[in-house]
This record gives sequence, C-alpha cells and structure tokens, in this order.
Amino acid sequence: MEMLIDFPGGARVDAHFKGFTVQTDQPVAGGGSDSAPTPFDYFLASLGACAGFYVAGFCRSRGIPTDNIRLVQKHEFDPTTHMLTQVAFDIQLPPDFPERYKAAVMRAAETCKVKKALEHPPTFAITTSVLELASA
Repeated sequence: MEMLIDFPGGARVDAHFKGFTVQTDQPVAGGGSDSAPTPFDYFLASLGACAGFYVAGFCRSRGIPTDNIRLVQKHEFDPTTHMLTQVAFDIQLPPDFPERYKAAVMRAAETCKVKKALEHPPTFAITTSVLELASA
C-alpha cells in the first residue's frame, strides 16, 4: 500500500490513500490552527478503534448486541519525557452481558493489529528523491 503525504499549508499535513484523505493539524500553541486532529491523536484513536473493531466482531459472531458496550481508552505519559508509557482499555459491558464471555471479550481486544504492530515494531527506511515537475 502506498500513501501520498502532502502539505496544504501552515502546520497541516494530509495523508491520501485508498481514495481517502486524512487531514492533520497542530494546536495553535504548536504553530497550527487546530483545524484537525494531530497525527499522534490519530495514532491513539487507531488503537481504540482497532480494539473496538475486535470487540464488536466478537460480539457480532455470538449474536450479542453492542449498543450498550463502550470501550474507554486512557493514556499515561512520562512526566519528564512526555512519552506514552501506558494505554489502558476499559471495556464497559451492560449488566446482562454473558458472564462466560467477559474474559473472551478482553482477549478479542488483545488481538488488535495496531497493538500487535507496536509489540513487534517494523523497521523504517527513509530516503529522498528528486521530484520531476511537469514543464508548462
């Protein structure tokens, strides 16, 4: 898969892929206009959305409605380095959720591909090339 990243102005950076555009920006204090989430916000949201996808899939495969299930995600950061140190998920279940599936729904959330990518990080290769511009 290939993504095209471009720079529409200010602190905005957009990613284009599969016919989608993901717009990002920075807060005003960071030089942006706060017109979109930051790339790191999307990163954090991808963790919760991915875990939620697996929770919903687990429930759907067992005929369990998801309308009263929520996943609450919290983050902890090192106060010195400001680096992310923990991501915690609380899968909030309705009172009538089957007891026999409570441990299994947690295991389903554990299978999130984004989480697994962090546990087994990829390598990164960064290069430069010269863009050939079309002449007018």
